[in-house]
Amino acid sequence: MAIFSVYVVNKAGGLIYQLDSYAPRAEAEKTFSYPLDLLLKLHDERVLVAFGQRDGIRVGHAVLAINGMDVNGKYTADGKEVLEYLGNPANYPVSIRFGRPRLTSNEKLMLASMFHSDQVCGTGRS
Repeated sequence: MAIFSVYVVNKAGGLIYQLDSYAPRAEAEKTFSYPLDLLLKLHDERVLVAFGQRDGIRVGHAVLAINGMDVNGKYTADGKEVLEYLGNPANYPVSIRFGRPRLTSNEKLMLASMFHSDQVCGTGRS
């Protein structure tokens, strides 16, 4: 049995401490020619695969890097918009790395609050 994350939540439901134990992420990198045979969409400030699966690339995977440059949200490391960059035929062939997106801080807070109950357990108080 593996432990992937540890969350410490106080009595009021606030997240005090959170630790992720990352296993190596399954990533797939592939070189594409124009037109791209995957449908990419912007969702929660990330560029995700919306349609089309092949060679280890799955629906829901995020664009992690383009031509070896990391992608932060919807922008490349040099400030270009990912969807705009991939829509230009002059930028092809292009190498894109896909993988599962990491949780944002807000998503971690929402996940931790799901474990909180209104009653204190094990103390006899309510």
